[in-house]
Amino acid sequence: MRLIERESYLTTLINVKNTPDIKVITGARGVGKSKLLLSYIHWIKKNEPDSNIIYINLQDQDNEKLLEYHALHEYIIDNHNKKSQNYLMIDEVQLCKGFEKTLNSIHTKELFDVYVTGSNAFLMSSDLATLFTGRTFTIEVYPFSFKEFIQYFNISNIDFGFDDYLKTGGFAGSYAYKQDEQRLNYIEKDVYETIVTRDIIQKYSIRNTQLFRNLSRFLMDNIGNLYSARSITNYLKQNKETGSSTTVAKYIDYLTNAYVFYRADRFDIKGKKYLSSEQKYYLVDPSLRNAVNGNKNQDYGRMLENIVYLELLRRGYEVYVGKLYRKEVDFVAVKRDEQIYIQVSAYLDDPKTLDREMNSLLNIRDAYPKMIIARTHLPQYTMKGILIRDIADWLAND
Repeated sequence: MRLIERESYLTTLINVKNTPDIKVITGARGVGKSKLLLSYIHWIKKNEPDSNIIYINLQDQDNEKLLEYHALHEYIIDNHNKKSQNYLMIDEVQLCKGFEKTLNSIHTKELFDVYVTGSNAFLMSSDLATLFTGRTFTIEVYPFSFKEFIQYFNISNIDFGFDDYLKTGGFAGSYAYKQDEQRLNYIEKDVYETIVTRDIIQKYSIRNTQLFRNLSRFLMDNIGNLYSARSITNYLKQNKETGSSTTVAKYIDYLTNAYVFYRADRFDIKGKKYLSSEQKYYLVDPSLRNAVNGNKNQDYGRMLENIVYLELLRRGYEVYVGKLYRKEVDFVAVKRDEQIYIQVSAYLDDPKTLDREMNSLLNIRDAYPKMIIARTHLPQYTMKGILIRDIADWLAND
């Protein structure tokens, strides 16, 4: 399996180099956190050949003695070099019980620039403030974008490449398998089942595992639909699943904290306020849905919507679901003073579909940019002030 340089993440790491924060590389299983750390180490060795890098992979049996936090601390201090810039890189840090005690002590001494990766179950964003007494800087890693997929497979025709990306997804570990069945089995067993069983069910001692698993599958089948915890609970009860809305809300939090799903809250465009009654949920990668639930009830438009949502996150936007009177705008993407309204559609060949997507945006009276992203197979063009982009072109070239 070949490696590519994930430039955006590597640039982020370079830009925070030697800041006093503990850098935490996080994200779902299988997104390439460990490979990113190794890529960064390679960059440091190339550009700072005199630096002292302590790299510890706690999955390596050679490092078994370092799984005790006192031994880990002693090893790190013993390998500090007073004459060099010192970097500490620990992969799968959660395997050392009490690792936070070691890292907090090391951070206090101000001897190392510290970077860690680990299981998403132990380095969830919600846990970082309680784990570490010092400041943390989180680099969230996502599965391969379409642009990275093109780079990995040396694809020149982005139309054909996008069709392959829809089928294959962004978990690069699956690319080693030539047959679709083997690839999907890897995504289901090595990625999804490991997250669900080891990272969530075992960590939180979930007893009603059937409810938890059925909830996860329900969210997969309904990506891009508006739901509240109560409405999901009512649906599950109709299908003989017992559980309170409080339990369902808690299970959804587990799934989002583990980066299986991402939650998009609603935003009232006219009232300029956030709404908490209902949310949409999107998968970390649409290939998970195909691997776990199969191709039944496949909604091409929702799949494109999921891909656009993730790409906006990669590009640093906060993403909300827009509400304008009784109409819905798929996404309100916000980044500092920038704001974009986006509609996503499978196709625009039908004039009624184009009118519907256009009207939702034309009813917005402010001057922020408006865009429709669809599978047009055309160069970008503008209609009534709205930019219309082909999704493959938008993903590959922005």
